[in-house]
Amino acid sequence: MGQKINPRIFRIGGNKTWSSGWFSRGPEFKVYLEEDHKIRKIIRAKFKEGGIGGIEIVRRAEKNVEAIVSVARPGVVIGRGGQKAEEVKQEIKKNALTTSTEIQLTIRELKKPNLNADVVVSNMAGEIERRLPYRRVMKFAIDQVMKDGAQGVRLQIGGRLNGADIARTETLSQGNMPLHTLRADISYGRGVAQTTYGVIGIKVWVYKGELFGNEKQEDTVQKNK
Repeated sequence: MGQKINPRIFRIGGNKTWSSGWFSRGPEFKVYLEEDHKIRKIIRAKFKEGGIGGIEIVRRAEKNVEAIVSVARPGVVIGRGGQKAEEVKQEIKKNALTTSTEIQLTIRELKKPNLNADVVVSNMAGEIERRLPYRRVMKFAIDQVMKDGAQGVRLQIGGRLNGADIARTETLSQGNMPLHTLRADISYGRGVAQTTYGVIGIKVWVYKGELFGNEKQEDTVQKNK
């Protein structure tokens, strides 16, 4: 089972939680769900260079929406004097929100971005799009993740690698990766790199240790050092 499904979904209710912090019944549910999708799409497009590690959307009231964005480079995301963040807020209001009138954008800096699989995917995609050899990209990513204190990492990349005529999949890993252990703190991310010879798919698993009881995920690496 652990090999076949999203590691985050597999651990929901354990050491992982939902990325949307709200509950709704009836016709409002589909409206809120569509809004969440549009908000995430805009944020990922506008903050791409900041290294997005996660987007959590919280609705504390009917007319109040907060988007909490975890990024590796907050200065790039916020912009000079908060100008870029304000522009994104206005675009979300205009193109994503239908029922809510207020949007709050909270930027959080990731303490160790290389332990976040989404950030690793983003960095790898950018390097592949710049036509760097995929093997060098994978090995460099593994080195960076392990230096930040991970206990294991696994990378998978697929497509027309280096412009080959036939698509294939390559996998590199280092350390442990207990996908069947529910208390394992595993960060999982996937994405694509747009190249001139097609789309290259990227998947990343980062194992940060085991969580027990009410431990915080960000404390796992410190404990296991």
